[in-house]
Amino acid sequence: MSIAAGSPAPDFTLPADSGGKVSLAKLKGKKVILYFYPKDDTPGCTREACAFRDLLPDFTGSGATVIGISRDDQKSHDKFKQKYSLPFTLVSDLDGKVCGAYGVWVEKMNYGKRYMGIERSTFLIDAKGVVRKVWRKVKVDGHADQVLEATKAL
Repeated sequence: MSIAAGSPAPDFTLPADSGGKVSLAKLKGKKVILYFYPKDDTPGCTREACAFRDLLPDFTGSGATVIGISRDDQKSHDKFKQKYSLPFTLVSDLDGKVCGAYGVWVEKMNYGKRYMGIERSTFLIDAKGVVRKVWRKVKVDGHADQVLEATKAL
């Protein structure tokens, strides 16, 4: 399954860092940047998280909430957030159902080996819960800036 711009964003309720829970339905009325990333505290994922961190005042100023999602557990998220002073929520999709609903759980290849993993992807969701922009196979450098520009235009 793959979500395209104009589609309703699949709802979810997932465990978040610091022991809380996040429900997309409860964020209606706000713009949401939902970014999927493969693994806490790895080079690309750290650069991406830090880019969103550095631009968070601009995202917040445009009325948007940033949420990172991976299959790491809450303990891993807590360590990652603390290590890099990440001021936004990270949620845990331990069973991969939300990754599947958004079409980001895909077959990947590394050094000739095939495996399943998260395709780095970002979804910009409007205040009504509709996906307005989708970035797949994200290249980290400059990505948060692109998402911010799209968020401001929404």
